[in-house]
Amino acid sequence: MGTTTDPNRVIIFDTTLRDGEQSPGCSMNLGEKLEMARALADLGVDVIEAGFPIASPGDFESVREIARQVHGPVICGLARCNPADIDRAADAVRDAARPRIHVFLATSPIHRESKLRMTPEEVVRKAVEGVKRARDRCEDIEFSPEDAARTELDFLTEVVEKAVEAGATTLNIPDTVGYAVPSHYAAIIRHLKQTVRGIDSCVLSVHCHDDLGLAVANTLAALGEGARQVECTINGIGERAGNTALEEVVMALRTRHDFYDLSTGLNTRLLYPISRRLSHITGMAVQRNKAIVGQNAFAHEAGIHQDGMLKERSTYEIMRPEDVGIPRTELVLGKHSGRHALKQRVTDLGYHLTDEQLNRLFEEFKKLADKKKEIYDADIEALAENQLQAGTGNVWTLVGFTSTAGTGSQTSAAVSLRHKDGTVKREAAVGNGPIDALFKAINRVTGVEVKVVDYRVRSVTQDMDAQGEAQVEIDHAGKRSRARAVSVDVIEASALAYLEVVNRVAGRNIRDRLKPTDHVPTEVVPVL
Repeated sequence: MGTTTDPNRVIIFDTTLRDGEQSPGCSMNLGEKLEMARALADLGVDVIEAGFPIASPGDFESVREIARQVHGPVICGLARCNPADIDRAADAVRDAARPRIHVFLATSPIHRESKLRMTPEEVVRKAVEGVKRARDRCEDIEFSPEDAARTELDFLTEVVEKAVEAGATTLNIPDTVGYAVPSHYAAIIRHLKQTVRGIDSCVLSVHCHDDLGLAVANTLAALGEGARQVECTINGIGERAGNTALEEVVMALRTRHDFYDLSTGLNTRLLYPISRRLSHITGMAVQRNKAIVGQNAFAHEAGIHQDGMLKERSTYEIMRPEDVGIPRTELVLGKHSGRHALKQRVTDLGYHLTDEQLNRLFEEFKKLADKKKEIYDADIEALAENQLQAGTGNVWTLVGFTSTAGTGSQTSAAVSLRHKDGTVKREAAVGNGPIDALFKAINRVTGVEVKVVDYRVRSVTQDMDAQGEAQVEIDHAGKRSRARAVSVDVIEASALAYLEVVNRVAGRNIRDRLKPTDHVPTEVVPVL
């Protein structure tokens, strides 16, 4: 189980792949979830909440594959307190070496009356039934009274006490809507520690949201009252304003060990690489002034600060950048660098590539080295991202393109694409700019019409010859898909990213023609 005999050891329960993924625009496919799960295991998190298996077939598959392929952490699946949810979660995590089922039920008056339409007695009965059913399928059971921070203390005490009696091994007290303030939240944890019979046999967990910007502060206050599991996400992503940021809590405990006397089992040197990794996958950039992993977190511009830093680092830095994985000096690779050096750097940056992917990466690296004098970490990350995102068995691949644009002239583009059957098709189009024309030409070749809902281009590094990264998000038949690509030519990067999402639609259309449409249940989105 995700327990520990050390009373000063804090269990890190990462919900990036479940609650974090519910953040608008942060959905991930199976490959991306597996890559993040492996990175979280490398980081050393104790528990990975891999998803909500009943929500959709895709979520079930993701949880099941993570349970099968990712070793080390406890692998957890979320479920409401009803038989179908619990059985689905149990099936998803059963192949994990260390499985957990996390069941939840709302307890606050507003949820009981407006959402559940249940009496307090019915809530208690359903919670007990849910925990017992889960315990029949798995030994490690976590129970969450949703919206606990707005639940009457006496009733909250009753519900969690009954959950302990029913077999819960972890009790999680969520501030579901970010309503609590530190003294209020600490008082809840203190009250439960003092009044719930049998609570010492469980791990007391906290799950905070950041609607008032207090998620980390509330979490730390709860740890001061005896909570020993923290539910958090990389970069603090999650519903609405997000969740407790893993990197902030972990580094607060490490930096102020003198105050909290608590520790975690994380390799903090991987915090920055995993933060970057998540940003690349989701397209959600970290703000420059973000604590711990932001671009400005260890930057000093003011003259008095620079003077102090030159004399004694600790005058203006309470942490070393190396301790969170930010290198003081980047390893600069060039055209004469070998495969081994590249492989080592890719590994250091937190990527898990197959030999085939690494071989393709090396080929792309050499091509880039011919175009750029120096290749930095951000360039390597971009190339690695391309390999992880590149679809296998794509319907269409880019052969070549041309585009024309200029003041007072009509913008046009022509594109050549190779179908997987070996044929090459060419089309041209005009548009309101080179990107619009290029996308329209791709649509003509593929026969796929999609709606672009977001398009962004940014520089990967600061050089004049830097690679450009293009991100494209499209909507097709109510389903959104996002892709990114890099190239020293931003128009080529745009074409590659757009073609990647078009390939997903084309591949889905082919699969739909080959088999009957599976029944997909209505999506369920929990908000702990």
